[in-house]
Amino acid sequence: MEVRVLRYFLTVAREGSITAAADFLHLTQPTLSRQLKDLEQQLGKKLFNRSSHSIILTEEGMLLRKRAEEIVDMVDKLEAEFRSMEETISGDIYIGGGETEVMKQIARVVRDLQLSYPNIRYHLYSGNEDDVTERLDKGLLDFGILIQPADLSKYNSINIPAKDVWGVVMRKDSPLACKDTIQAADLLTVPLICSRQAMKQTFSKNEFADWFGDDFDKLNVVTTYNLAYNAAIMVEEGIGYALTLDKIVNTSSDSNLCFKPLEPRLESGLNIVWKKHRVFSAAADLFLKRIQAKF
Repeated sequence: MEVRVLRYFLTVAREGSITAAADFLHLTQPTLSRQLKDLEQQLGKKLFNRSSHSIILTEEGMLLRKRAEEIVDMVDKLEAEFRSMEETISGDIYIGGGETEVMKQIARVVRDLQLSYPNIRYHLYSGNEDDVTERLDKGLLDFGILIQPADLSKYNSINIPAKDVWGVVMRKDSPLACKDTIQAADLLTVPLICSRQAMKQTFSKNEFADWFGDDFDKLNVVTTYNLAYNAAIMVEEGIGYALTLDKIVNTSSDSNLCFKPLEPRLESGLNIVWKKHRVFSAAADLFLKRIQAKF
């Protein structure tokens, strides 16, 4: 019994479908079906009840799933231990993304990897969705962090279980600074500084546009920005109010700025993405495995 075939079996059991498992494993369906039939013949037991759309584990299949998981985990652990003794993984990992609080979670993965693999170097690129996806498509980035909603059709992705909150950054002496939250009506009479990505998403009719509703055409957008740092400078100089995400602009007690969330509350999820069929370096592959394990 080969460990490779046990991995195939576990993938089919997890996906519940030969078609989905074959796609995940990059195998043809006939090849995968033949491997499973050979496994059933080797064990002398029926492992699946098959239907036209899905497969369900038999009692024997459920027992094999439990044992196969133990075997594969042990093999993975053994291989990792030998790699750690014989190999020193090094190289460069390129990560791009917008300014978001979720970078703290990515940084924690980097910190943990550094303990075991100090020779890996990390290169961060800041930009909006267009900037990041362009560099991903050109192979200049290994991974990108995209704020939802985003077009993920060309990428593999992992949803990061975190939400960024939209709001308005303003000077503490601004008329709206006394409010706890900001409503759409509050923004109709003030000059606005908006991210280019948010403006693009608004025109494509998504959550951001839905929040403003029919009032969007009434907004006075005087400046657009790519990086929130620059938007904060414009706010400090009295140019306007910046629509941005929480915690990416310094609004601490020693700052002249403050952040007020939107009401109704508007949140954006995040995905870490990479090009489909991309061949990773050993360092990038290791980083991906850690990301998958964490999220």
